[in-house]
Amino acid sequence: MARCGSYQNDDVKKMIPYARQNITKNDIKSVVKVLKSDFLTQGPIIGRFEKAFASYVGSKYSVAVSNGTAALHLSALALGVHSGTRVITTPISFVASSNCVLYCGGEIKFIDINPDNYLLDIKKLEDFLKNKPKGYIKGLIVVDFAGYPANMESFHKLALKYNFWIIEDACHAPGGYFIDSRGVRQKCGNGKFSDLSVFSFHPVKHITAGEGGMITTNRRDLYKKILSLRNHGITKDAEKMVQSHGGWYYEMQELGFNYRLTDIQAALGVSQLKQAKNNLKKRKDIVRRYNEAFKKIKNADLLCPNIDSGFGHAYHLYIIQTDKRKELYEYLKIKGINCQVHYIPIHLQPYYKKFGYKKGDFPVAEKYYEKCLSLPLFPSLKKKEQDYVIKSVEDFYEKQR
Repeated sequence: MARCGSYQNDDVKKMIPYARQNITKNDIKSVVKVLKSDFLTQGPIIGRFEKAFASYVGSKYSVAVSNGTAALHLSALALGVHSGTRVITTPISFVASSNCVLYCGGEIKFIDINPDNYLLDIKKLEDFLKNKPKGYIKGLIVVDFAGYPANMESFHKLALKYNFWIIEDACHAPGGYFIDSRGVRQKCGNGKFSDLSVFSFHPVKHITAGEGGMITTNRRDLYKKILSLRNHGITKDAEKMVQSHGGWYYEMQELGFNYRLTDIQAALGVSQLKQAKNNLKKRKDIVRRYNEAFKKIKNADLLCPNIDSGFGHAYHLYIIQTDKRKELYEYLKIKGINCQVHYIPIHLQPYYKKFGYKKGDFPVAEKYYEKCLSLPLFPSLKKKEQDYVIKSVEDFYEKQR
């Protein structure tokens, strides 16, 4: 008889998480090699990781930073967010997507989501902008939620019309892409239709560095600005310094931060990047197995995600919707399956209510939240583990009849 909280399987005894890092022997070797080298913090592997990642997403420049939140913060700073700067984003994301604006003293405005893909609804965005004076907002943060790639070309057209910059929060979507109006694949974070893009290397993401983040761009001015802000606003470039006292001399020319990544983390990132394509395929296979299985469940109020969009979905999260979300969550937890909810609408967080936001402001996002549940999805999820998750969901709905 299985213990409470474990698999009902003699071969497996651990809880199944909703996500998990996949560390290989090569990853470990890469990190150990750095530990034996002369550099642990800001060394040569940082540049190697930045170059490899820029090549992966198709951008001109990339800057490695300490985490995804730091990437968002530095992006907002580099784009000049300050007191009075209005920026729009989605209420369905991790709080960092909007917090970065508040860090700089700016003001956040939310636009409701599209019920078909859970992304910021571009039609609602345009309707909002039509009723505001030009220049009312200065920026837009678009989130590639759950791995579904936003059509950045469409948002870019609005940016040109209404004169605002764009940050693409692609933390869920490395390796994803959309098809532009000319039929060309545009990779998430390639900078073609955004000023800056950000990525995260948290353990639950596609690529992990333990922690870490990356900013990508095609704009050299922003690239140089972020390099400075990442390192306390300090420069040793003789051409930029006001004076020089010798080879040791440096100048702090603006208020920056210590948002640097380490060589140890970068070594793990470089190694993980080599597995990215194969791991993305594994994610896709897992998602298709879920969809095929759940569509066979009769009389279940179960809505599976639409992945056959014609776009290059990055499959970060597998989110179902059900009226029995809480009951299913608790049932699966007892079965040893840890699920998660992505996300509680940001505008309903107690801190954001201080700005006047309230329940009912964004009904589509709120309805989505009431039903959403993320099931386990990660490349190292074993077939027998997924079978167990599927069977547990099937059993739950069988008991509901």
